[in-house]
Amino acid sequence: MAKPTIRITGDTSLAIVFDQEISKEINAQIRSLDEEIVEAKIEGVFETVPTYCSLTVHYDPVVIRYHDLKERIEALMAIDHHAKKRLPKVIEIPVCYGGDFGPDLDYVANHSGLTPEEVIKIHTSGEYLIYMLGFTPGFSYMGGMDERIATPRHTTPRVLIPAGSVGIAGMQTGIYPIDSPGGWQLIGLTPVVLYDSQREDPILLDAGMYVKFVQIDEDEYYRIKALAEKGEYTCKTYTKGEAE
Repeated sequence: MAKPTIRITGDTSLAIVFDQEISKEINAQIRSLDEEIVEAKIEGVFETVPTYCSLTVHYDPVVIRYHDLKERIEALMAIDHHAKKRLPKVIEIPVCYGGDFGPDLDYVANHSGLTPEEVIKIHTSGEYLIYMLGFTPGFSYMGGMDERIATPRHTTPRVLIPAGSVGIAGMQTGIYPIDSPGGWQLIGLTPVVLYDSQREDPILLDAGMYVKFVQIDEDEYYRIKALAEKGEYTCKTYTKGEAE
């Protein structure tokens, strides 16, 4: 694996670029370095943004110069991050699949040569790593989906997709946190509020977490939705690898 390189990306940002492939190993390195930079509390650094293959660092050049920041980051890169490896958190997201809740479930099933029930069983069987957030506030790009249900995006995106929609695009799955346009194949809907600007932490999901989808029926969907809208619903979370 090649050593990451630091590149200038603007007057107030730089990027640490890793191997150009999507993998859990690279993502773990990115998240470890991100934690090191955040914990170092480098004066002048005000935001870090992890992606699939890089970590962008935004800073104030009046407070810290590029070359000084580069030296600080290079020193952190020399640390054995595996020694501080933390076990990730898994969050369970309830989903009502098919029908009006997932209008593309039948299409995904036909494309995959499976029944809708088989698609749901496969989709709920794994734990999905959130590689990055983007597109809209809190939109989670998740990897690790079973290739049996991989389905291309729509050729023509929808103008409006409701918040909470669970979709598939190629080998990725994800959740739309707010009402927005989009081209992913919609297979279900979660009643969980993923983005709320009034919360202390507006975004529920974060890069490095794992998501476990749990199938619910329509009655349970509306029960949870009522609680979630009042801020009274908390998703089940646990450390990855823990016994139930």
